[in-house]
Amino acid sequence: MFFDIETLSPLYEDIQLSGIFPDSKFFVDCTPKYTADHILKEYEEQKNNTGFQLKEFVQENFILPAEQTSNYQSANKPIDLHLNDLWNELTRKPDQQSGTLIPLPYPYIVPGGRFREIYYWDSYFTLLGLQVCGRVDLIENMISNFAYLIDTVGFIPNGNRTYYLSRSQPPFFAMMLTVLMEVKGAELLQEFLPQLEKEYAFWMDGAETLQPENREYRRVVRLKNGSVLNRYWDDKDTPRPEAFTEDKHIAMASKKPEAAVYRNIRAAAESGWDFSSRWFADGINLHSIETTEIIPVDLNCLLSFTETMISMAYFNRNDQAKGKAYQLKAEKRKEAIRHFCWNEEEQFYFDYQFKKGNNTPHFTLAAVFPLFFHIATIEQCEAVEKIIATRFLKAGGVVTTLNTTIQQWDSPNGWAPLQWMAYKGLKAHAPSPAAEIIRTNWMALNEKTYTETGKMMEKYNVADISIIAGGGEYPNQDGFGWTNGVYLAMKAVTL
Repeated sequence: MFFDIETLSPLYEDIQLSGIFPDSKFFVDCTPKYTADHILKEYEEQKNNTGFQLKEFVQENFILPAEQTSNYQSANKPIDLHLNDLWNELTRKPDQQSGTLIPLPYPYIVPGGRFREIYYWDSYFTLLGLQVCGRVDLIENMISNFAYLIDTVGFIPNGNRTYYLSRSQPPFFAMMLTVLMEVKGAELLQEFLPQLEKEYAFWMDGAETLQPENREYRRVVRLKNGSVLNRYWDDKDTPRPEAFTEDKHIAMASKKPEAAVYRNIRAAAESGWDFSSRWFADGINLHSIETTEIIPVDLNCLLSFTETMISMAYFNRNDQAKGKAYQLKAEKRKEAIRHFCWNEEEQFYFDYQFKKGNNTPHFTLAAVFPLFFHIATIEQCEAVEKIIATRFLKAGGVVTTLNTTIQQWDSPNGWAPLQWMAYKGLKAHAPSPAAEIIRTNWMALNEKTYTETGKMMEKYNVADISIIAGGGEYPNQDGFGWTNGVYLAMKAVTL
């Protein structure tokens, strides 16, 4: 049905390892001009010829993706006017089949820069900005596209590329519906109930088969007390096509079997936090990655909300049995989150390393999700807020973790989605001075960078606001969908 870039093996691997393109994602976004069989036959016949140039061969046999030139400028517009206009620049029309791109039936917003397709969890935060701008049409289109993906491939992939079809991203679909429900009313939930349940089934696949002696399968894990919680996963254990060379280097540095390293890398990509010391056994090195052994607190908070929304939909249609069944699932999950992810000694929420039977040692902003979703107790909220205010809060907002590393999802970087979750999470139980400082500092940094560059960035250095954010597998990108959305949502807040 869809084009798989790996059908071009061994040409695919040769190109990715050659270094002819500085970004591994570039080639996998190319569109073949001919069939895979034809291109591979030509490659075998030509590759040993004198003077053969691999880059020229690619140019002859593929349509290259358009370069992201970042030529769009603000023309000295006020920042909110610039962002309103920028939605049009980031909008892509309905697609036709094109290489690895999975066609979508409705217009959609891309993040910007090297990200030429829709992305799952990014889109919730983009919708917040579209809501402020009154772009209900785009909100409906985005949600309809995600419903289409659920109906077509059984879940929402990381993005609408075939090389993302083995993994998803943090399940924000239920949260997206709340944005549209504010405009269309609660009855909208009934319309998308089939997709909510189908996505939930994807995350819970195999849960009914788990036993004490067989306690993990794909994204579900049975814990020692019988609770079932979720982890991030990927159905493949090979290098990611969009980061082929990088993944090869990581596996070479690890003492673990290559397949296990690739699986854990891919699972971290499903988390959206790619990469962070949050997933590292030693807290420092990417090659110690152990994502599939970790129960993430934020993922399970999101799934608890999905269960709650499905329950609400069934209660609304007067199906008490199913409503109560999902309500019970949500309550059991909340109880398990409090049991396994709350650390009484540290007074903070952590991920749970189920192989070792303890919390991971990493302080991260995932701890605000139990506050945002009203899972934490009042006492826990107050304790988390104290740590956020004294240890995470910096001049430009809140750092992602307390570990300073070369990874982009660590200190000193701050990211728009986590600023929003921290801001709203801290405000969920009571008025919060720390939340207002997060909002003020983050918006001021966005405005400072915009004034200096005319751009909104993917991420920011929040610890030293004079330095451009770095880290990760690629340069900092501008655009940028979720940054725009969170800024506009924060600015629209009535204090």
